[in-house]
Amino acid sequence: MFCRVLGVVLCSTALTVYFASHSIGAVVVTTMACSLLLQLAYFASVLFLIWRYGCVSRVGQRAEHFGSCKEVGYLPPDFDEVTNESADLIQRDKMLAISLLLP
Repeated sequence: MFCRVLGVVLCSTALTVYFASHSIGAVVVTTMACSLLLQLAYFASVLFLIWRYGCVSRVGQRAEHFGSCKEVGYLPPDFDEVTNESADLIQRDKMLAISLLLP
C-alpha cells in the first residue's frame, strides 16, 4: 500500500513538472526532492510513534506504582481506570506502529 502511494505521488509530481517546464532535468531534480521529503516525513512519523509509545509506557509505570499502594491498604479511587486506559493505549500504539512498518 505504501509503495503504491509513493509511486503515484512521485509519478504525478514528475508528470506535473514535465508538463509545466518541458525539462527532463527539472523532472529528475524535483522527483528526487519529493522523494527525499516523503522519506523524511515517514522517518519523522516513526520517531513520533516511538516517542509517544515511550510516554504511554511511563504512564503505565506510574499506574503500576500506584498499584503498589494495595499492600499498604490504600487504593486510589480511579486506579482501575488508569490501568485499563494505559493498557489500551499501549496495545493501540503497538498495533499502529506495526501497521505503519509493514507494507
